[in-house]
Amino acid sequence: MSYVLTRWEPENRSFWQEQGKSVARRNLWISIPALTLAFVIWQVWSVVVLNLPNIGFSYSQNQLFWLAALPGLSGATLRIFYSFMVPIFGGRKWTAISTASLMIPAVGIGYAVQDPNTSYITMLILALLCGFGGGNFSSSMANISFFFPKAEKGTALGMNAGLGNLGVSIVQFVVPIVITMGLFGAFGGEAQTWVKGDVSKQLWLQNAGFVWVPFILLSTVLAWFGMNDIASAKASFADQAVIFKRKHNWLMCWLYLGTFGSFIGFAAGFPLLIKGQFPGIDPTKYAFLGPLVGALARPFGGWLADKIGGARVTQWVFVLMVAAVFGVLNFLPHGGLGGNFQGFFAMFLCLFALTGIGNGSTFMQVPAIFLTFHQRLAGKGESAQKQAMADATKEAAAVLGFTSAFAAYGAFFIPKSYGTSITLTGSVDAALYCFIGFYISCVLVNWWFYARKNAEIPC
Repeated sequence: MSYVLTRWEPENRSFWQEQGKSVARRNLWISIPALTLAFVIWQVWSVVVLNLPNIGFSYSQNQLFWLAALPGLSGATLRIFYSFMVPIFGGRKWTAISTASLMIPAVGIGYAVQDPNTSYITMLILALLCGFGGGNFSSSMANISFFFPKAEKGTALGMNAGLGNLGVSIVQFVVPIVITMGLFGAFGGEAQTWVKGDVSKQLWLQNAGFVWVPFILLSTVLAWFGMNDIASAKASFADQAVIFKRKHNWLMCWLYLGTFGSFIGFAAGFPLLIKGQFPGIDPTKYAFLGPLVGALARPFGGWLADKIGGARVTQWVFVLMVAAVFGVLNFLPHGGLGGNFQGFFAMFLCLFALTGIGNGSTFMQVPAIFLTFHQRLAGKGESAQKQAMADATKEAAAVLGFTSAFAAYGAFFIPKSYGTSITLTGSVDAALYCFIGFYISCVLVNWWFYARKNAEIPC
């Protein structure tokens, strides 16, 4: 098999049916588990922090929120650079390299949590290194966007991102199980004693990092030997940097911050939010369900956007998210009294589902917007239209990566906004009201530029 595809014409129907479809799908199905593992490592601290105080680490609640939030900060920052790597290095090479990099925080966490004397600075560094997993999303989505024709991009990107997003739910479901057993025997280190009140038990918190190592190695090998680079997708950073002059790049950054930024931010802060607001509830039994619902909803959002239009789906998503946050506020305890966990949890599941659908619809909008934009610039000649399609594909790939970088800051700001709101006001209500205001702005931006009659670029 040639690793470099010198001819790639997904919009050519005969080429797509005879050669392209099978190659694109193979690359997609190798990309998905690699991206899933990236999300696992990115969000592993959301579960690890719950157990640190009970095995001897003396951290305040604010310090724990910092550990849960920092991977979001570093991941979002790395995404800015990762956005441009596929056209420079090639999708196959970069997927293998970026997947292999996940070994560093996975092994580091495994060793660090075994010693309660590990410095807080070391823990912060490991949390920042988990941002490698966050960065991978930008390059993964940019890579897959090159492989599929316009008619199937929404579904393909929804599959890659949606099943990749499952890593958030997987880590929050698997880690509480694997840390209760000595999976690796003497090689995995000794157990820690978990103590809470009169209850004590044996815990192997190092498994939260070590358990992913074999899967990371396998995924790296599959990417190196099973994926492809596309010769026509090559572009320098200067070629791609034109997106910073495009108004629609920044508009889609805003909208995707509202969908994916909310998804990953809610996921990062959900376990600690449950623990803080409903102390009698074990967050590990429920927290994974939110990201699971959001991840499974994303492919549906991409498919629905392909069918009825991305802007229309996005518009309804933000309207309903405003209503859902009001629902969360209604069911929270206030002044230490009241509160209804079932209602709170149901509203958050609705929020996760809506963010997933919106993730799929906004990512469908990007290729459609830039194809229309370049076709209008190019004129009607056949060669001009062909060049317009090539330019649109490269710019859309860069925009997909950059918008995901911008949106990933939600993984930092949402958990931190909870902590800040609690510190300043004694509750999380202020943070939630800020979210409502932001979602209303997203409704207005999407409606004006993309969803209304005679919009600038209907899509």
